Amino acid sequence: MDDRVGRARGDVARRKFLAAVGITGAAALAGCSGKSIGAPVAADEPEDGGETPDATHTSPDLERWVDEVPRPGVIEPNGTKDGQPRYEVEMAEVERKLHRDLPPTTLWGYGGQFPGPTIEAEQGEPIYVRWQNHLPDEHLLPEDPTIHGDIIPYDEPGARVVPHLHGGNVEHESDGKPQAWFTRDFERTGPDFEKKDYYYANDQPPATLWYHDHSLGITRLNVYAGLAGFYLLRNDHERALDLPTGDNEVPLVLQDRSFNADGSLHYPTGVARTQGEGDGDDSRPDPSVVPQFYGDVSTVNGKAWPRLSVDPEQYRFRLLNGANSRYYDLKLLEYDEESGTTGDAGPPFVQIGNDGGLLSEPVETTDRLELGSSQRADVVVDFGEHAGETLLLHNDAPATYRGTSGIEADGAEPLPEIMLVDVAAAEGEREPAQLPDTLTRVPEISAESVDTERYLTLARQSDEYGRPRYALGTGDEKTGFELTDPVTEAPRLGDTEIWSLANFTGMSHPIHLHLVHFQVLGRQSAADYDPSEDEIDPDALDGPESYELGWNDVVSVDPGDVVHVIAHFGEYDGLFSDQTGDYMWHCHMIEHEDHDMMRPFRVRPADEESGSD
Repeated sequence: MDDRVGRARGDVARRKFLAAVGITGAAALAGCSGKSIGAPVAADEPEDGGETPDATHTSPDLERWVDEVPRPGVIEPNGTKDGQPRYEVEMAEVERKLHRDLPPTTLWGYGGQFPGPTIEAEQGEPIYVRWQNHLPDEHLLPEDPTIHGDIIPYDEPGARVVPHLHGGNVEHESDGKPQAWFTRDFERTGPDFEKKDYYYANDQPPATLWYHDHSLGITRLNVYAGLAGFYLLRNDHERALDLPTGDNEVPLVLQDRSFNADGSLHYPTGVARTQGEGDGDDSRPDPSVVPQFYGDVSTVNGKAWPRLSVDPEQYRFRLLNGANSRYYDLKLLEYDEESGTTGDAGPPFVQIGNDGGLLSEPVETTDRLELGSSQRADVVVDFGEHAGETLLLHNDAPATYRGTSGIEADGAEPLPEIMLVDVAAAEGEREPAQLPDTLTRVPEISAESVDTERYLTLARQSDEYGRPRYALGTGDEKTGFELTDPVTEAPRLGDTEIWSLANFTGMSHPIHLHLVHFQVLGRQSAADYDPSEDEIDPDALDGPESYELGWNDVVSVDPGDVVHVIAHFGEYDGLFSDQTGDYMWHCHMIEHEDHDMMRPFRVRPADEESGSD
C-alpha cells in the first residue's frame, strides 16, 4: 500500500486555494477581524513573517555515531493507594553526558533520568502517581514574562510544573491542565490545581503514551529542559500476539537539541531582526518567545547522534517525536560509514500501532513514515535480510514542514541523520518471523451517528509586539481566539462529533486533543469545503494515510487542507471511559502552544442543556 496515494485527488484545488488566499503574501480573510492574520505565504517568504529564531548559533562539532542508544529504565511503584499501585516520581535538576565529547549537560529530569523512567501499566488496572517537584526556584532557561503575563506569576519564586499524560483517557483533575501547575513541595499552586496524587484509570487500549510537562507559557522550556518520558500500557491480548519483546522492544524518542561549548543547552532567546529593522530597535521583549525551534543536533533517548546495535531479527520500535517543533519523515537506508553516503533502501517499517494503540492489521510503509511533534508510531522492523550491514535512520523533512500542500520547501536544512543501526552478522540460518494478519479489532465510529459538526480554523495573528502568534478559531471567528476567551467547543458526554480542521497558515500543524482518541475520516482542499453548504462524505475525501488508521490523538493539518476527524466523547464499544470537565486542544508545536495556539473544551454531562455548543 502506498501511503501517499490518497493525497493526489485534491492537489490541484489545494494549490489554487493557496494561491487565491495569499501564496503571494497578500492578507487572507481580510476584514474578518481586527486581529492581524497571516495567509499561507509565498515559498520565498518565511512563514513567520520574515522573523526566524537566531540562526547564528552552531553547536560544537561532535563526532557522530560514538555513543550507543541508551534505553530508559522502568520505574517500579513505591507502594499502594486504595489497593492500586502508587508511584512517586521526582522532578529535579540533574547533570548527564549526552555525548562522549561534551561536558555534562544540566537538565531537568523525571526520576533522575533524561528521558524520564518508563511507567508500564496494565489496561484496566488504575495507578496513582505523585509527581514531586524538587526543582530549583530559578528556571534553567530564560522565561518570557510577556506570554500570558496577566495570569502567570512570573515574578514569584518557584519552578512551575504540571505533568500531562499525553494520550491518557483520564479524569480532568489528573489531566495536567496548564493552570494546574505547582511549585516545590506544592508550596504554591495554579488556579486549576485540584489534587497531589494523579489517578490514571487506564481504561483504554494498550498503547505508547508519554508524559511531559504542560505548564502554561513555559511548556516549550520545560520539555526542552528534559521533562518527558514514556508510559506504556499493555494487556494480555497484545502479549499473545508474539510481538518482539525484551531487548527486541525499544522505545525511541527523537528530539533535536542545540548545545553550547560547555555542554549546556542552547535555546534561542529572540528572533533575528528583519531586513531594515535595524539593531537599535528594542521594542521586542528580551528574552522573547520564538515562533519555532529547530535544533542542529539529533538526539535519540537523550544521546547525540547515537548508534543502535541489533541482531538480524525482528525488532519493535516505539517511536515518539518528542521534538518541540520539528517534523520527521523517516526511512532506513543502507549506509557506508567510511564515506558517509547512503545507498539503497533498508528494511521497511511495518506499522502495528500509532497514538492510541494497535492497528487492526499490520501496514507496511512503502515510502516514509511521517511523525509530527508528539505523534507515536509502533513499528516492527525485520533486520534479517541486512545481517552485517550498517543502516541510517534518515529524515528528509525540512525544518518548516508543509507536507504535501504544494508549497515548495523554503531551503531550511532538515536534520537528515538521526541514528545509525548496526546489524550483527548472522549466526546460521533463521526462520523468518511472521506478524499476525490481524492485530486487534478497532471499532469504526460511524459518520451516521454524528451529533455535531464543528468547523475549526488554524490561523496566524500578530501580537502587540508584532511577533507571529498562531491561534485556533471557528467558522464565526476564523482569525482565532485567545486561550482565555470563553469555551466555544462543549460536547455532551455520549455525543459523537466531527471536527473539521482548516489550515489557513503556510505551515503544517500537529493538532492534539486531550482526553479523546479520534479517527481520521480524510482530507480535502479547504477551497472545496464550505461548512454552511457542504455535507461531509468520507468516500469523497482523500483517505487517511496508512499511519493514521486506528485511534489517533494527534493529526497533521497541512496548509490549504481541511482534515475531518470523528470522536466519541465517552465510553465507546467497551473502550475508554466516561469523563466530564475541562480539557485542552492545541497545536503540539510547543512554541505555538505557548503562544497562543491552545484552547479549552468542556465535556458536559449528558443531561446538561446549557452552555456553548
